[in-house]
This record gives sequence, structure tokens and C-alpha cells, in this order.
Amino acid sequence: MSPWRRNLYILVAAQVVTMSGFSLVFPFLPLYVKQLGVSTGSSVEFWSGLVFSAQAFTMMISSPVWGVVADRFGRKLMLVRATLGGAVLLSAMGFAQNVEQLALLRALQGMVTGTIPAASALVAASAPKEHSGEALGMLQTGAWIGVAVGPLLGGVIGDAVGFRESFWITGGLLALSGFAVLFWVKEEFRPIEKSRRSSFIAGYRVLLHTPHLIGLYAVTFLQSVGRMLIMPIAALFMMQLMGTRGGAATVTGIMMGAMAVSSSLSAVWMGRLGDRIGHGRVLLASVLAAVMFYLPQSFVTAPWQLIVLQALTGLANGGTIPAVAALMNLQDTSGSQGAIFGLNASITAAGRSLAPLLGASMAIWFGMRSVFLAAACIYAAAAIVAVYIYRAGLRQH
Repeated sequence: MSPWRRNLYILVAAQVVTMSGFSLVFPFLPLYVKQLGVSTGSSVEFWSGLVFSAQAFTMMISSPVWGVVADRFGRKLMLVRATLGGAVLLSAMGFAQNVEQLALLRALQGMVTGTIPAASALVAASAPKEHSGEALGMLQTGAWIGVAVGPLLGGVIGDAVGFRESFWITGGLLALSGFAVLFWVKEEFRPIEKSRRSSFIAGYRVLLHTPHLIGLYAVTFLQSVGRMLIMPIAALFMMQLMGTRGGAATVTGIMMGAMAVSSSLSAVWMGRLGDRIGHGRVLLASVLAAVMFYLPQSFVTAPWQLIVLQALTGLANGGTIPAVAALMNLQDTSGSQGAIFGLNASITAAGRSLAPLLGASMAIWFGMRSVFLAAACIYAAAAIVAVYIYRAGLRQH
């Protein structure tokens, strides 16, 4: 087996474990906020949005810096830092005594973690260009499998045992993944020559000096906003549909797991399809499908309807993310995968920072159903950008 494939399989397995840990807390995080209590007079929806956004905001700032550090000192080192640092911080969240402490720990998590861009840069640097879609698609599949398993476990554990215990389990999973990468992944790292070395704002220079990447970063931002918009209200909306709090975390976990399973199934297949027919075509078809699947979610009347539609939405997300990643990798000729994927992670985090606050605000002002309509509109904007990308004729293979 070639070294890059061996690393890929190990990293895929590590992503399954890592993302299982990170996503384990998603179904009950708004309920944990409610349990901790809000003493400032603000609503639970607001603090739920802030808790989600805090981590994304600090990741937006730190990701380009970590990306440049990865190009100088190695991508494996950054992946180990992200997983083991996350293990410590997620475990600490189980000891939070109020919502302010939880928000602070989430902000620190964003500064330290970022496993997907670190793993993506490592895979992109080692895999042959002609296998970019396959390799990055497999990596995304591992992430989606983890996102599928995590909420299912988290919902059940949160309802059966307690919310705090779930954070401690998350810390253990992240530690396991970090040590697996440390001991089993082999990186033949060659630092960028000093004359070509990036500064700590190199990711933004890449954006400014390579106009063909602007569209890809725009899709990244819009897709991130659209996907995360419902996160702060998902469990609360499920409670509304069910008419009871009992079991809401479990059913929300099933919904998130269904979306992640469908995403994992489509990611590797769509990545390989993009290698054959062009990633621009796959990207355009995927964002259009997301629009069609989000529109009816505003009108559901039962939990099973939302679960089915979220699973269909997952098929679209599974095609979008690896297509964007493969197109970015194919445009790069300088060996600056760390900077490119670091900036991509920063833009993703910017979307994830804005989305929960925007979703929570819309839920307060217009009702929770309006959030799903807004997500459809955001994906429609992404489709317009995808048309531009397809017509621009970027390198596709």
C-alpha cells in the first residue's frame, strides 16, 4: 500500500473518532444552556446562539495562523495540537457552572482546535493531484460518519445519563484520536523554501492574488451559514414538534445523525465522480439540491418529516464540501495547502459564527420555521456563485 493511502485510511478513522466526539454534544447543547440557566435576562435562544458562535468566531481568527504554521513546521503537528487541545477543553466544559463559563470555553476551543483543515492540508499535500477528489472525499466521509455517530450517542447519553458526562466522553474520544495520529501517521514534510515562505497573513494574500479562488471561498461561507443556521434552534424546534421535552435530545440526535449518514455516503462517491466529470458540475448540482430540500422543512408537522428532509439535505452537503476542497487543491501550485485550507477553515468558521446568532435572532423575531426558509435562500445564493465557478472554467481534474 502506498504511504499516502496508508495515511489517508488512518486519518479517515481518526476523523470518525474526532468528529464523533465534537458532535456528541450538539443535540443537547441548547438544553445544557437551559440547564445551566441564564442570569443576564437574555433568552435561552440568544445564549444558545452565542455558545455556538463563540467557538466559530475564534476559529475564524486563528485558522489562517495555524495554516501558515503548518506550512512551516508540519501538518501532522497541527492535527495533534487540535485533537489533544480539544480533549482538554471539551472535558472542562463538563465542569462549567454557568453559561458564561461555557461560552468562554467554547471560545477557547475555537482558538485551539480545527482538525478538519489540518487533516485536509495533510491529505492534500501527500495525495496525487489526480486523486484529490477521492482522497478529500474519503476524508470528508470520515468526518460525516463521526458527525452521524456523535449526535446519536450524545442524544441517548444526554437523556439517559446527563449532559456533563457527555463532555467527559468527548474528551476521551479526542484524546484517543490525537494519540493515534501522533504514533501512526507518517509525514514526509518539506518546509516551503524561505524565499517562498508565507507570512501569517498569507492566507488572505492567497485570496487577494488569486481571483479564481474568491468564488470557492464564497461558496464555503454561504454553505457554512446555511448548514449551521438551524443549530441553535434544532432541539427547541423538535420539542415544539413533539410537544414535550422528554426524548427531544435523542430525536434531535437521530435527525443530525441521519443527515450525517447521508452526507458520508455521498461524499466519497461525489468526490470520485468529480474526478471524472469535473468538480464544478458536482458543486452546482449539490447546492441546487440543497435549495430544493430546505424549502419544505419550514412546513413540517411531525419529527419524522424533518428527519427525512434533513437526510436528503445531507446528500447535497456531501457533494458540496469535497467538491470545493478538491477545486481549491487543484488550483494550488505553490505547496501552500496549509495556508489555503487554513483560510478556508477561517471562512467556514466565519459562517458558523454568524449563522447561530442569525438563526436565533430570526427564531425570536419571526418564529423558528422562518429559519429553514432563510437557509434555502442562502443556498440559492451559493448556487448563483456555483454557476460562476462552473462557467469560469477552473481546473477541474
